[in-house]
Amino acid sequence: CEKWQSDFAPYFYDNGAGSSNGNLALFSISEDTSVGTHVYTLNGSDPEGEPVTFGMTFDKGSRDYFSVEPKSGNMTLIQTLDREVQDEIVAFVTITDGRNKVVENVRVFITDANDEKPEFLNLPFVVDVPEDAASGSSIYRVQAIDRDLGSGGSVTYYLQSTPSTKFTIDGHSGVLRIRAGESLDYELSRTHFVTVVAKDGGGKYHGKYQVMTSTAIITINVLDTQDSPPVFVGTPYFGFVYEVSVPGSEIFTVFAKDGDQNNPNAMHYSILSGSDGFFIINSSSGCISLTSFPVQLKNELYELKVKAAEVGPDGFSDYSVTTVTIRVVDLNNHPPTFYGENGQQNRFELTMYEHPPEGEILRGLKITVNDSDQGANAKFRLLLVGPSRVLRVVPQTVLNEAQVTIIVENSSAIDYEKYQFLTFKLLAVEIDTPERFSATADIVIDLLDTNDNVPKFSSEFYIARIPENSPGGSNVVSVTATDPDSGLWGEVKYSIYGSGADLFLIHPTSGIIYTQPWASLDAEVKSKYNFYVKAEDTEGKYSLAEVFVTVLDQNDHPPEFNQNFLERTMIIGAPVKIEAVDEDAEEPNNLIEYSIMKADPENIFDINTSTGEIKLKPYIRSMEIVQNITKQKDCRWSVVVQARDRGSPSFSTTAVVKIHITEANRLKGPMAAFLMQSRDNPMKALGLTISIITVIVLVTVMISTIMYFRNTKSNRITPARRIIRRRPKEQRSWTFRPRFGQSDQSFGKFFIDDDSSDNHNTNNSSPRAKPPAPSAPVLPPPAPVHSRPSERLRSVPTVSGSMASRNTSRSSSWKTSKNTDVAQRSGQNKDGSGISSALVSELKMRIEQKINEANQGYYY
Repeated sequence: CEKWQSDFAPYFYDNGAGSSNGNLALFSISEDTSVGTHVYTLNGSDPEGEPVTFGMTFDKGSRDYFSVEPKSGNMTLIQTLDREVQDEIVAFVTITDGRNKVVENVRVFITDANDEKPEFLNLPFVVDVPEDAASGSSIYRVQAIDRDLGSGGSVTYYLQSTPSTKFTIDGHSGVLRIRAGESLDYELSRTHFVTVVAKDGGGKYHGKYQVMTSTAIITINVLDTQDSPPVFVGTPYFGFVYEVSVPGSEIFTVFAKDGDQNNPNAMHYSILSGSDGFFIINSSSGCISLTSFPVQLKNELYELKVKAAEVGPDGFSDYSVTTVTIRVVDLNNHPPTFYGENGQQNRFELTMYEHPPEGEILRGLKITVNDSDQGANAKFRLLLVGPSRVLRVVPQTVLNEAQVTIIVENSSAIDYEKYQFLTFKLLAVEIDTPERFSATADIVIDLLDTNDNVPKFSSEFYIARIPENSPGGSNVVSVTATDPDSGLWGEVKYSIYGSGADLFLIHPTSGIIYTQPWASLDAEVKSKYNFYVKAEDTEGKYSLAEVFVTVLDQNDHPPEFNQNFLERTMIIGAPVKIEAVDEDAEEPNNLIEYSIMKADPENIFDINTSTGEIKLKPYIRSMEIVQNITKQKDCRWSVVVQARDRGSPSFSTTAVVKIHITEANRLKGPMAAFLMQSRDNPMKALGLTISIITVIVLVTVMISTIMYFRNTKSNRITPARRIIRRRPKEQRSWTFRPRFGQSDQSFGKFFIDDDSSDNHNTNNSSPRAKPPAPSAPVLPPPAPVHSRPSERLRSVPTVSGSMASRNTSRSSSWKTSKNTDVAQRSGQNKDGSGISSALVSELKMRIEQKINEANQGYYY
């Protein structure tokens, strides 16, 4: 009994508004909360500390919006909320400890979110407005509501702007007005369409701020009012009085209509002036009639002022005035007529060749045109209707009668390939008559073809591809050329020419290009050919096109090593390279992959499949490891290497590579590297040595040659030196030939007779001219009294000067000057014989001295 008295009921915690757990007191939830969201936690306890469970129920007929997890009390939203449909939820929450259960009635308030668009009322919007409505006047009120609360439920209005809108709307009241400065006009636009936008004040929805809008179209019908004057239809007005007219004849009828077309008024017509009593008008129909005979009319031209006035409920209102021009003319009763050689004719035919010269007259057409009327009634215009600007007609204006001439204007348009015949309409139309009588004749021109076109290829160039090794006679490409001319002129014959056409033939009629029967195409020899094809008609007119032929490479060459047995020296840590060559022209046929087929010992070497570089496995780093691989401690191993191309089908070849393993040389520098590389290729070292020796020899020869020519030029001997050879000396005779006819003061001259001087310098290849034989200088005559010492004549060099070599030039020049002084001093001697004998003695002594010096220089 005491235990039963201490069992109290559980209870909810009342945490008040804004709490996320408790008994849902004053709990509110936003209508945009997503289904499945945990929204609240029921919380309570039992006084005895017993575990409690929670629950929630709803009234019958109402929807279950929440689910409660019994143990934790977590509430989850399971239905979509809409405040505009239901703004609160009545529910019953329970808490129990298994024996006692407490039930509380709660209300969950649904708060608003901006999820509703403004809604227009009284759709559709159609407004009728008279066209004379004042600018700025109200013509309609738009109304829209938004069921959201707060700023999201407020609505403002605006119009989607267009450049020519005539209306404006009040943003708060929705009153539509005619824009200030604008007016409506029924005659210009009877209906206007305006798009109005209703916008709410914005609010949050799913945590984001958004503004929602709605649009509607307002149709504004403009009502017509009487504000426009009458309008004459069909102006200007012209009427004619003919010679056969009688009083009462209808001349012309005017017609006017009310400018306000929605509710038009009747018209009343009257003549204001210009009739002179000869014309009247029907007030209701607007028909103008003649009141007398034409012979009584005094003028040829009358201009009537006709008034059209609206007849309204209050009498005449708006009116308009127009002019009616009436001309008095003779009766035009003869139309133009075409005539041929055999009388009246309306069809003319001509046969001619295409492309006649421009400006040529079509003389085969004999056409005459005539109008039997007189004056203005006989004036008409000639028109040629047909293909534009091909032919033209002369004359273009005719009075009474004329011979018609047709002239070629565009020769290129008269083309048999375009038209086998041309058809034209020749028109004669009266100019100044109201009847505008006319006549028509057909001109048919049958064209004859000429060879005016050259064959034309379908393309300016042709690109062809053919596999190499194709058998002779294989088709390469087909070219096509067309000649639009008819008959034999349109037949095309093909031929080829050009430096690249030797291996190809072309069928003369089909244009098929094929290889010569004996031709063998090899892409490795030549892979590109180009030549020209010629298309020619029967008269030799032709055109050209270029053909480009590419010989496609086939895999017809296997890779090849330069030797089937190769020897290489490999330094530990450095690779050795072998290389095979594939003579195919293109990839992948000439791409080579290397692989090791067999090695002794195995698993020692790796090979680069692309470059052919062979290297030791990474773990082999010293000669000790190399020597311990085999029992014999060999350092020379063999590898069988395969080189395979990537063509289809693939070809391969093998080579045996003997590799000698060694360590890096202690020598350094480029020469040591070269010697190490030369171990594998001794011919390379031999070739380099021979090249160096050859260069040294060539340099030595060049230097020797240069020195030889230099010494030869510097040691050129004079005639006296050439005379002295290794021969017995011959006795030279001196013959002195004094000049005749001179006084005792004249100077003598002597000559050396030498038989060998004729052959002097015959073997010398120098371009210098042959020097003359040496002769004694002739002493100059005595200087005149008035001459200055500085104007003394230059002395002639002596024989000793001309015989001196280059290495004795200084002494020679000194001796030359000395001899010249001696000769001048001797010339001043008054005794002529003494001077001559002294000069001869001195010259003889000096010549013998030079000869001895030259002999010594020659032998030594």
